[in-house]
Amino acid sequence: MIELLKQFFILGCMSFGGPAAHIGYFERVFVKEKQWLSSETFASGLAISQFLPGPGSSQLGMYIGYQRAGYWGALGAFIAFTLPSFVLLTAAAMLSSSNDTAGWISTLISAAKLLAVVVVIDATISMGRKFIHSFTTAVIAIVTTVWLLLSPSGVVYQVLPILLAGMIGAIGFKQTSIQAASISMAHAQRRSGIILSLFGFLLTVPWLFNSVLPVQVFNLFYQAGSFVFGGGHVVLPLLEPIVGDVVTDSALIEGYAAAQLVPGPMFTMASYLGATVEGLSPIWGSIIATVAIFLPGALLMFGVLPVWEAVKSQPRLAGAIIMINASVVGLLAAALYQPVWVSAYSQWTDLIPITVGLVALIKWRLSVFWVLLMMIGYQWFF
Repeated sequence: MIELLKQFFILGCMSFGGPAAHIGYFERVFVKEKQWLSSETFASGLAISQFLPGPGSSQLGMYIGYQRAGYWGALGAFIAFTLPSFVLLTAAAMLSSSNDTAGWISTLISAAKLLAVVVVIDATISMGRKFIHSFTTAVIAIVTTVWLLLSPSGVVYQVLPILLAGMIGAIGFKQTSIQAASISMAHAQRRSGIILSLFGFLLTVPWLFNSVLPVQVFNLFYQAGSFVFGGGHVVLPLLEPIVGDVVTDSALIEGYAAAQLVPGPMFTMASYLGATVEGLSPIWGSIIATVAIFLPGALLMFGVLPVWEAVKSQPRLAGAIIMINASVVGLLAAALYQPVWVSAYSQWTDLIPITVGLVALIKWRLSVFWVLLMMIGYQWFF
């Protein structure tokens, strides 16, 4: 647990770049370096997180913590990864800091964006080598990438290629050599029923006490976490109509701008918004809003997971997983271009630190921290 908390806290302090970059960091640290879980298990968690509302990268982080140390590991991963941005955004709201950024902050953000390009390229190559092993899987990955780049933004368009890939795998690629289920179906259904019932309970029953301000704040942010798909830049337009009753428009814009400047999950803009609610102390408002917006995604993840673990060894689903993994590679490749590459690359000379960073990460096997220092040095001097 100490090692788990340490690793997720470090990533929470340096994981700029949004959900796609977070996936790259997780794959690099927990699959390649620490070997806490296999590429197949990682891809399985990534696929599940794409189907559910809530912060995808945080759900994936909790999934990794669960694979390492059970439910306590999931809780520890969430707290450690979220704590840095929670503290920074709560403090920013309390200090009412302006949107102006110092030069060194701009340098750090630009360096972190270039690092995100390197990390996501590395993750895409690594997962591609693992899961693209036939003509069919290559076609699935390419079609997924092209589809996501050309289609409008939205959860339906994001989930559709993964669903279709799974259907193709289930129909045409039935597997005969599979591992045994790690959990019985009866046990899985019982556990899923309990967790999903808790999700539904928290979504409905607290509204009976909505006249109490802390409960109202919890209800609104819990509802947001239950129905907001995606992360990053889609949070603001989807969050605004839900929490507008307790948060001003100016606070929404300020929270969104502040969230761009800190590492970790974008959903922690709820920390800023909660701290601005009139009638609550900033710290309590921030805690309530943060817990409420992340909790439904966690409950949905762990409500679905037991059944997934029980049925994934079925022959047809095993075939579907092969194609879903290939589609996940395509999803990463699409995210590499938009938003990671588009937001980081500004001039041709940026190819130099990106290339050197890739060589340092893959060939020289330097840690991500040293590559980040290289990027900061490049941005500072050039």
